[in-house]
Amino acid sequence: MHIWLLCLIWPHLVCKLHKSIYGLKQSPQAWHVKLSVALKVLGFTRSSTDSSLFIQLGSTLKLVVFICVDDLIITSNNGDSITQLKKLFNNNSLLKILTLWSIFLGIEMTTSSKWLFLNQRKFVVNLLQDAKMLYTKPFVTLLDIKLTLDSSSEPLASYNHYQKIVGKLIYLTITRPDITFVVNLVSQYIHAPTIQHLSMVNCILQYLKGTIDRGTVMTCNGHTNIIGYFDSNWARNSLDRRSTTRYLMFVGGNLVSWKRKKNL
Repeated sequence: MHIWLLCLIWPHLVCKLHKSIYGLKQSPQAWHVKLSVALKVLGFTRSSTDSSLFIQLGSTLKLVVFICVDDLIITSNNGDSITQLKKLFNNNSLLKILTLWSIFLGIEMTTSSKWLFLNQRKFVVNLLQDAKMLYTKPFVTLLDIKLTLDSSSEPLASYNHYQKIVGKLIYLTITRPDITFVVNLVSQYIHAPTIQHLSMVNCILQYLKGTIDRGTVMTCNGHTNIIGYFDSNWARNSLDRRSTTRYLMFVGGNLVSWKRKKNL
């Protein structure tokens, strides 16, 4: 019998659920708590920097589990440990299907014995379709290097389209560090965009049209050295004379973290 029908028959009764129903707001939290407890019982330790990251370390073993709502990423330097963990999950009915990762949260992964390639090709195609620019002419560069922002540009009548596209562009920077600079620039005006800002967004989309297959490549370089690069363009913004800082972090010769931020 449906729950809503029970509520009509006995309006003063309260249903006590033995487990969270999939689709409720509380279900992701309940799932995360249950899985976290199960991982701790199996000897995993929660990362101090990311509550969704669990690590199990041994003398030679390194097993890592990352939780994202109801999806998992499992990786290890020992394939047998992954197989054993999958069996434990299946025996406890925690997970139904575990397969080799190919797409996760819109991020596509291609692997070989020498490299790992991450990109969001399908996400870019859908973005261009939503913006009705899938068949537009591609651009070679993102923006004009001599671009000067104009404070007198006419404001947009509706912000919804601009905010929707910029929000998706921000998510795209997960695998596309080449667009981080300009995406940060257009996102600064997300609450009061103008026609000039919209034309900048269109330029980004036309650049993406010509670089759909680009992404982030990670290779095995035989070391785990951590190297960081930092830069700042002092008071270069022509409107408010604010500075912009940016950094890039490499681990083992691979780019793993990048950010651009306008100083307040």
